[in-house]
Formats: sequence, structure tokens, C-alpha cells
Amino acid sequence: MNENKQQQQQQQQQLKKRRKKNTTDTSVVDEKRGGVKTKGLKEISTSLILLEDQEKDGREEFAKAHQEERLQFEENHKKKTSAMLDCYSKLHEDYHEDVDRVDGARKRKARANVFAASNATAIALASADIEDSISGGNDRTSASDKVPATGPQRRLWVKHRSKDWWDQCNSPDFPDEEFKKAFRMGKDTFVLICNELSSVVAKENTLLRDAVPVRQRVAVCIWRLATGEPLRLVSKKFGLGISTCHKLVLEVCSAIRNVLMPKYLRWPDDETVNRIKDDFESISGISNVVGSLYTTHMPITAPKASVVAYFNRRHTERNQKSSYSITVQGVVDPRGVFTDVCIGYPGSMPDDHVLEKSTLFQRANAGFYKDAWIVGGSGYPLMDWVLVPYTQQHLTWTQHAFNEKIGEVQGIAKEAFTRLKRRWGCLQKRTEVKLQDLPVVLGACCVLHNICEMRNEDLDSSLKYEFFDDEMVPEISLRSPNAMKARDSIAHNLLHHNHAGTSFLS
Repeated sequence: MNENKQQQQQQQQQLKKRRKKNTTDTSVVDEKRGGVKTKGLKEISTSLILLEDQEKDGREEFAKAHQEERLQFEENHKKKTSAMLDCYSKLHEDYHEDVDRVDGARKRKARANVFAASNATAIALASADIEDSISGGNDRTSASDKVPATGPQRRLWVKHRSKDWWDQCNSPDFPDEEFKKAFRMGKDTFVLICNELSSVVAKENTLLRDAVPVRQRVAVCIWRLATGEPLRLVSKKFGLGISTCHKLVLEVCSAIRNVLMPKYLRWPDDETVNRIKDDFESISGISNVVGSLYTTHMPITAPKASVVAYFNRRHTERNQKSSYSITVQGVVDPRGVFTDVCIGYPGSMPDDHVLEKSTLFQRANAGFYKDAWIVGGSGYPLMDWVLVPYTQQHLTWTQHAFNEKIGEVQGIAKEAFTRLKRRWGCLQKRTEVKLQDLPVVLGACCVLHNICEMRNEDLDSSLKYEFFDDEMVPEISLRSPNAMKARDSIAHNLLHHNHAGTSFLS
């Protein structure tokens, strides 16, 4: 029994030892596993820190390289800019040197020509003295008393052109009727224009040639405007070069615009306006009318720029060929004298748009034409200061009568433009003048027209011109309800006071 107890105790002790050993081994294994796990986390965090440092270093290196590249680019740009400026400066200096050399050569050539001319004169005088000394006699004393001519000598290369036609026209014996047929005005009116422009267009003689006289300068311009003949025929008539004639036409037209337009084409003063109102009222029975408004088209050649803007579709359809034009808007008094003009807007622009862009419209908006009417056609809108006819289809007797009277007033402006184109033949066909110079030429024609009308210069009956312009009703034909009421009142008074005609009843 004791032995069995001892054996059981020994077995129990061995079992305890085994359990203790297993527990120890398990703790050791757990400790080893925890250390390995902690060590792995530390390695991962270290790797991440290294990657962040490497990325930061990379960004710094990239920024540094970008900064260096930018500085290098700016330095290269400065070098190129400096080199270009140096190159331009050198080209500028070379250009001025070339210009100075050319000017110097021209001056030396001119001095040489003058010197040669003076030498030729001196040689001629010397040869004359030698001949006189050889011949002897009393002529020696008279030859020595003569004063040598030392005036300017003409260049030998100047082409001689015949001026017989102009010399004949400029003669006091030339018939006034023939002069008026050539220049569309009498001699007295021509002399008046020459005297007005003398201080502006006169030129002085030079060593190379004599200046063209004032009368001939003005005659070249007026004959060119009157006939519309090409410059080669003007050159033959007046004995001048083609380029000289073209230059003279533009110079004289510019002088007419600057000197004569402020005097002969301007809005009338208050006293004249009252007289104009009375004249228009005696014609139409409508009071407070200060002008008759009309817009016409002047043919031009197709321009190089903005050709569509100058294309006149209505003239093209009527004439069956491409037509280009610019507009001339004018206001006239009862005599047909222009008191306001607006020149140069493209031919594709309708009449109401031309009116809105004109100085006339700007002055009207400022109240300049208050309590006054300017009579226009159906191409203009009805406004507080523009009186136009009725345009609807079915008109009453009162409206018919009003339209007749309006037509009489507007006919004055249309007749003025007809005489303008009859008198100045250059307006009847496409001209050789450039588009930018055309307003100056057209303005000069209007001024000369006024001078002729004021001086009662009659037109030759053989000068005929078929005048025709298209009118388009504006998109907005009524701009003022007050004007509509005023027009209705005027129409009623015309019929009530028996001022209106009755031709529409026949």
C-alpha cells in the first residue's frame, strides 16, 4: 500500500512538472512572437519615414532645378532683347545715313545744275562781249551798258505742252457764252472764286520752274468737275502733266471746302430762317418749314475694302449691272441752295440710317430745330422735327392733299440735286478720285453749286440728266406720337383752309 501511494505521488509530481514545463514553453513562445511583431512594425514605420524624406528631397531638387531654368530663361531673353535692340538701332542709323547720303547727293546735283546754268550764262555773255569787241564801233559802248540777265533758268528736261486752248479761254475777248458752256459759270463768278481762293492756292516760282497761276489752277479744277473728263484730256487742254492736274484738282477742292464752305454753305441765321419759313409757307401752305431734305447716291468704282457696304442693291437690280455708291444727304432752302450736307456714308445704308448718323440729327436732338419742320420723303421716319408723307395704302382725301403739298416741298430738294448733277458732270459717272478724297470733291461741288445758284447762273439747256433714286420705307416709320398728331392737324388745316390741291379727285 505504501508503495502504491509512493508511486501515485511520484506520478503526480511528474505530471505537475510536465504541466509547469509546458506552461513555461508556451510563455516563451508568446514572448518570442510579440517581439517579432513589434520588430516588424518598427521596420515599416522606418521605411515610411525614409520614403517621405526621399520625396521631400526630390521636391526640393525639382524646385531648385525649375528656379535655375527660369533664371537661365530670363537671362537668355534679356540677351536676345538687347541684341535685337542693338540690331534695330544699327538699322536705324544705317537708314538715316542712307537718307543723308541721298539728300546730300540731291543737293550736290542741284548745286551742280545751278552752277552749270550760271556757267552757261556767263559763257554766253562772254561770247557776246567778244563778238561786240570784234565788230567794234559805237555798239561797244551800248553793249557794255547792258545789264546781264541773272534770273532763274528753267530745267532743260521740262516737257513743253501746248496751252493754246486755255490761253484762248483766258483771253478777255473770249465770249462769255462759250466760257459758261465750258466752266458752267460766267466769267464774273469765276473771277470771284479765284479772288476768294488766291491767298490759299497761290504758289511762288522756284529755280526749277514757274508756278502755275491761280486762274489756271482754279480753271483746271472747275473744268474737271464740270465735264468729268479723264485727266489725260485735262492735261491736253491746259498744257500740264497728268499728275499735276490731279494734284491741282484735290488742292483746289480742299481750298473750296476750307475757305468757301463756311461762307457759302451754312445753316442760315434767325432772320434768314424766318424768310425761309415764309417762302415755304407760300409754296405749300405749311408753316414753320425751314428746309427740304433729300438723299441721293453718287456712283463709285468698287472699293478694295468693305466692298459689300458700298454695294447698291437697288441700283444693281434696276440697271442690271453691279453698282457701288456713296450717299449725299442735303437740306435746301426754297431757292435750292444747300444749307446742310452730309457726305460719304456707304450706298447700302438706307436713308433713315444716314440721317441718324448725320450732324443734322445730332443738332436736332440738342433742340436746335425746336418748333420747326424739315420736310423729307417716305424714306425718312416721322419725328418731332421731320415731316414726311403718309405711307399707308388706303388714304383719306385729307391725307392725299397733305401728301401733295409735302411732295411739292420735297421736289425742291430733288430739283436741287438734279441741277447739281447736271452742272457737274463728274457726279454722273464713276470717278477716278480715291474713295477717301471723294467727300472733299463732292463738298466742293455743293459749294460751287450754291455760289452759282446765289448768283443766278443759268444752266445750258443742252445739259440733260435723268435723275432717279430709290426710296425705301424705314422699318420704324413713326418715332413720335406727338408728331403724328401734329401731322394730322396740319393735314386737316390744309384741307379746311383750301390750301390743299384736288388733283387726286380727277
